[in-house]
Amino acid sequence: MLIKSQLIAEISKHYPHLAEKDIALSVNNILQYMSDNLCQGGRIEIRGFGSFNLHFRPPRRAHNPKTGERLVTAPKYAIHFKPGKELREHINANRHLPIEAMDHTGDDTEEE
Repeated sequence: MLIKSQLIAEISKHYPHLAEKDIALSVNNILQYMSDNLCQGGRIEIRGFGSFNLHFRPPRRAHNPKTGERLVTAPKYAIHFKPGKELREHINANRHLPIEAMDHTGDDTEEE
């Protein structure tokens, strides 16, 4: 897992002539712009990486498994990410663990 502070630190290592404060501001501005664009129903495409867009999830019948109570979920939008071809190829070329060794969460831990 890579968190935002680690991303900023890595960029800072690669570009020591840039102030870490400026890198953090840039990363935050990019993420804010992306969030705003999605909130307005826009689509984001980063060639070679992938695209983000919204998928509408209509209300559906559900139940609380603990109480058995029946309910209807609220309609909502979910963010959908579709990786680009270059990213998929890069990931598959650099994957050294067999797929069976990964658990269902995508962590690189072996099943017991």
